[in-house]
Amino acid sequence: MKRCMIVDASDVIRKVAKRILESEEMLVAEVASGRQALDLCANDMPDIILVDCKLPDMAVVDFVRMVGANEKKSQVIVCLTKLDIGAIMRAKRAGAQGYLLKPFNRSQLMQCLRHSFYATRARSAL
Repeated sequence: MKRCMIVDASDVIRKVAKRILESEEMLVAEVASGRQALDLCANDMPDIILVDCKLPDMAVVDFVRMVGANEKKSQVIVCLTKLDIGAIMRAKRAGAQGYLLKPFNRSQLMQCLRHSFYATRARSAL
């Protein structure tokens, strides 16, 4: 079973994403801040993390770097409310694997996760 963490200050975004993902037989955790997410990651790193680009307690690039410093790697997808190429590139340079625009629907979220999991399998096969 895949494990996902949703890191977003918005209760609505977390609830919607959790409802979509749990219906796809995925274990989902949700937190409102980067610090809470890092604390959970220290105990049990999820397979994928959906993180808001504007965390209330830290810069998203710092969060992505801290997740990447963990021995057990996780795919990080940055969520943005508008297309910001600069923010996307900074997050990717920090180690994020992709991005997703909010608000998203079921199809967009599932396509993003499938792409991320497929890319991980392709890299590990090399």
